Order: sequence, then C-alpha cells, then structure tokens
Amino acid sequence: MARVRVVTDSAGDLTPALAEERGIFIVPLSIRFGSEEFVDGATLSPDEFWRRCKSSDILPETSAPSPGAFQEAFSLAAGDGYDGIVCINLSGALSATYQSAQAAADAVSDQVPVRVIDSRSVTMGQGLIALAAAESAAGGASLDEVEAVAHGRIERTQVFGAIDTLEHLEKGGRIGGARALLGSLLSIKPVVQVVDGVVEEESKQRTRSRQLKYLADKVQGMGGVERVAICNGAANDLEDLLKLLGEVDAKYPLEVVNLGPVVGTHTGPGTIGVCVVTLA
Repeated sequence: MARVRVVTDSAGDLTPALAEERGIFIVPLSIRFGSEEFVDGATLSPDEFWRRCKSSDILPETSAPSPGAFQEAFSLAAGDGYDGIVCINLSGALSATYQSAQAAADAVSDQVPVRVIDSRSVTMGQGLIALAAAESAAGGASLDEVEAVAHGRIERTQVFGAIDTLEHLEKGGRIGGARALLGSLLSIKPVVQVVDGVVEEESKQRTRSRQLKYLADKVQGMGGVERVAICNGAANDLEDLLKLLGEVDAKYPLEVVNLGPVVGTHTGPGTIGVCVVTLA
C-alpha cells in the first residue's frame, strides 16, 4: 500500500488538532506587525492575532515560507518512509507560497516525488481540498490518485466572505475586482468571492443581517454539497450565521474554524468566511 503524505501551508486554516488527526503537515507562513515577526500557529495564535489587529494601528503583513521550510517538511516525510508527497498551497495569485513549495520539490526530487498543487483558493477552501486528499491517502491511494483527488476538487470549491470593511484588502493589494466596491463602502456590507484564486466582488448587501442571510442562502441553494466550513475572523455574530444555515445537507460534518492571520491580515476583524466543496 502506498504511503502518501499531504502537506499544506497555514493559509488553509486547518486547526492543529484536525491536521494531526488527518496526518496533514502544515508549513507556516510569517506575519509581521511593524518590526515584530511571528510564525503563524507557532508564535502567534489566531486569538492573539485578532487581539493585536484590534489594538494596533499597524496593518499586519504576511510573507511566504522559504523554500527551505518546505524542503525540511518534504525531507522529513521522505525520512519517515513516505513514497510521495502532495503539497496543496494557497492561491499562487495571492502569494509566493506555491513558488517556494515548487522550488523545494525540485530540490528533493532525488529523495521523494512531490506534486505541488495551486489550490487557487484560500482559508478552508484550501483546507477542505487538503482534507479530501488526506482521506484518500489514508485509504491507501497512490500518489497519482491523491493528486487527482485534490485537483478534482479545485473547480468544485467556492469561497465567499462577509467583510466588514475593505480597508485591509485595499491596503494589502489583494482586492482584485472588489476595488469597485470602495466608492460605496459607507452604505454597503460587501460579499467577496475567490474566483480563479483572486478576490473579486460578489455582491453588495445593505446590512450585516442581509449579508449573513445571503451567505446562508448561497449554501442552502447549492445542490449536492460534499464539505462545508465556516471561518470566524473575530466576528461577534458567528452564531447568527450558524442559526441561519441550520442543518447543512452535506456528505461530511460542518467544520467551524478560526480565520487565521494569513487571510485575516487582508480581510480584517468581523470577517466570516464560507467555504464549500460541491459534489461531482
């Protein structure tokens, strides 16, 4: 039976417990508040990140892991006897993380085969793809089969965000097509969507309650859902969305996680993400 290790980066917002349970290795990105630099998940937890966000005038910045960080993860897997690695990364349109992973894969090509995949997604959109791949690997799938499972879910993954303000997206240069929303920020609550790995405007909602209901209706209106995850970015109305969602008819249980620093840096406090993988 093949032994395939699934690796991802911390932008996927998988909890440490969930990653450990599914055998997924996480390579962390870095977050800077001015001159202070932290390692995502190691020296900066989501809770601490959001506390700093709310109290600091400094807009945090993120940086991709070095190729060396990925190379270390790949070499560890090879040393542990894995036959291959599938590495699922944050959208290459938003970060150099994918390029770092690819450089590392090239560096260890004589040790272990590594398939590097651009998820074209963020937060638990990326995380859900990694979960599906890890479950396939745990079932004894080959390297080609695990890679195919990941690729097969990229087009079926949708990520929406209820954003309180576009200030962080605009300042961080990650706003993409959502820039058109800036002129009417005072009168709307924007919903953004990840399209081909880039953040785009999805709709304009007049109130927060309409914004959350809109997201709930989007999920409930999707026929055939495999996985759903809700990502909480220091929002005080997460329970409102969960009540609106009710029982989601999905193949796998709903996952609720904290939105981490990598995505939260660009969306700001009050963000709620909804990530869905539909059935084939």
